[in-house]
This record gives sequence, C-alpha cells and structure tokens, in this order.
Amino acid sequence: MNEQVKLKLSDSKGVFYIEINGKQEAMMTFVFSGEDKIIIDHTEVNEGNNGKGFGNKMVQEAVFFARERGIKIVPFCPFAKHVFEKTPSYNDVLAT
Repeated sequence: MNEQVKLKLSDSKGVFYIEINGKQEAMMTFVFSGEDKIIIDHTEVNEGNNGKGFGNKMVQEAVFFARERGIKIVPFCPFAKHVFEKTPSYNDVLAT
C-alpha cells in the first residue's frame, strides 16, 4: 500500500491527511501564524493504523511544504515535536 499525503488549505489553516479507499485514515492540522510560519497543532491516526508511519509521512510533507514556501514550522503538537527532535535534517524549517 502506497499512502499519499494530501493537503487541504483554507484562509488561515490547513490539514495534511492520508486517505485510503475514500476514507481519511490520518490527519495533521495546522494554522498559519503570519505569513512566514505554520503551527502544527494536532496529529491523529485512526485505530488500526498505528505503526504504519502515517504520522511521520505527514510531518515530512509539512517540512516539504515549508521549504517550498520559505516558511518555518512550530511543532506545538507533541507528536510533531517528537519527530522534529529526532530528525535534525528538519532543523532548517524549525522556528526558533
């Protein structure tokens, strides 16, 4: 199974999510803070999908998103914060 991370954006917030067979199986929400920063505030993976790496894939996609736009990320969500702490290669988009 090759899960693809998708993105929905609105004016001030967004969500990265993984959909399988038409059902959303994981999501990570964020809000924009000004024009140069996003705050990841929640990550959720549906029961039965733990250990499949969905959370890491969504954080990775957020990092790509931030790099493309030249913005920084504040990982407020405990899961996202943990991923950033364990992945030094993401430090270039980490807000200080």
